[in-house]
Amino acid sequence: MLIIGIAGGTGSGKTTVVNKILESLDQKKITVIPQDSYYKDNSHLPLEQRQELNFDHPESIDWELMVKHLLQLKAGNPIEQPMYSYITCTRSKDTIHIEPTQIIIVEGILIFTDPPLRDCLDMKIYVDADPDDRLSRVISRDIIERGRSVNKVLERYEKTVKPMHLQFIEPTKRYADIIVPQGGHNTVAINVLISTIEQALLTR
Repeated sequence: MLIIGIAGGTGSGKTTVVNKILESLDQKKITVIPQDSYYKDNSHLPLEQRQELNFDHPESIDWELMVKHLLQLKAGNPIEQPMYSYITCTRSKDTIHIEPTQIIIVEGILIFTDPPLRDCLDMKIYVDADPDDRLSRVISRDIIERGRSVNKVLERYEKTVKPMHLQFIEPTKRYADIIVPQGGHNTVAINVLISTIEQALLTR
């Protein structure tokens, strides 16, 4: 089994890179584990308070459960992956049954901040992008997918996304084995990445 971590700032193009990998390799052999599924359950808080939570801080993630699940998959055992709703800011009672596969891709902005999780990763990839490009993608995504207004998105960006990126996410670039500049638009870097993954699989 090859466990790959793909990190980078909000709106950097991580999902695009993951999709390019999925398109190029046998999807039946790949499982994607999103960090976002492991946000702590905040159902005990009122909705207004939940909507003000800082989701870009490492303390918002249930790292213990995430590491436990990765180790279970590595041992050849299935897991019940949590489901998280950005609309209600709570963890669903439903789970997703995940079977172990040859490649596990762990994707999320904060995954390199947790040392035990980093230790689970065989390959660490950081997707880099210009701050203006990231902001543009964040505005589009949060309005369409998360039902937020433009003002709310901009307020959140200035209040939490930007400072958290500088404090927690950008510094983790130093842990990366491969850095993909220009996000998901960098075809050359993505092709090199895919070739590297294919070579790594041959040695396992």
